[in-house]
Amino acid sequence: MAIQAVNFRTRALTSLFFVAVMLFGLLWNTWSFFILFSIIHFGCWYEYQKLLAKIDSAYAEISSFQKYGVMIAGWCIMMYCARPGFAGDVGNAGLHNAGLYGGLLFLFILPVAEILYTRKSYLRNMGYSMLGLIYISLSLGMLLNLRTFYPGTALETVNKLLVLAIILSLWVNDTMAYLVGSLIGKTRLSAISPKKTWEGTIGGFIFAVLAMGAVGYYLSSDFEMQAVSQWMIVAAIAAVAGTLGDLLQSKLKRLADVKDSGHILPGHGGFLDRFDSLLFATPFIWLYIVMFA
Repeated sequence: MAIQAVNFRTRALTSLFFVAVMLFGLLWNTWSFFILFSIIHFGCWYEYQKLLAKIDSAYAEISSFQKYGVMIAGWCIMMYCARPGFAGDVGNAGLHNAGLYGGLLFLFILPVAEILYTRKSYLRNMGYSMLGLIYISLSLGMLLNLRTFYPGTALETVNKLLVLAIILSLWVNDTMAYLVGSLIGKTRLSAISPKKTWEGTIGGFIFAVLAMGAVGYYLSSDFEMQAVSQWMIVAAIAAVAGTLGDLLQSKLKRLADVKDSGHILPGHGGFLDRFDSLLFATPFIWLYIVMFA
């Protein structure tokens, strides 16, 4: 009992610190957002490479240039996704252009340097790194793109609300899926993650959609069904895609034979453990916002 109390206290304190840092980065300004998710980006990449090295020992032999170069190339992709006008200057495309030219440079040099360094081309290793660029860097770049959707305008508040809606939807879905599954869950969702149940998954989905509908109603100047439905659709996409992202991460950890992807957050695992749902859900939400909202 004493050990459980200590573990609970550790998890609670870590959660409070995590929430405080996230809210500060999300709400202060665009630069705090960029810095926060740059840290998350590099943390996810570090853990992704460790997992892949455990899954396929050949990936542990990549050169230092590829190991760190692909992280910087991914960071450039993030910067490229920032819309011109980042940080309030409507005519400023500095971060966007830096990402473009830096990304092109690294993506051109990486394969060449790997061939010269190893005397052979490890196409499989390069493929793993390219998957990481899509899974981590492009996804977080899309989130940065949503955060700078209306740069330097009165509508910039929409940027903050949209990103908060995505993260809150994922949090409600994850929390309620756990609670509902613990109370009435009987039917296993997938062999990949035995603790997940269909009852919990459906419960998390319903609560996430209803919660975001309530938030949308509260934020509307009057009851606007279109505005409320937009929030609910974002929540629905986040819940479904977030659950799939969690299963994908569970599959990677199972292949690597590890319990957590990292230990940066005591009692909560690593960066990929915390942001797996966000990484998978963001591209689908981005597509919906750009194409339909």
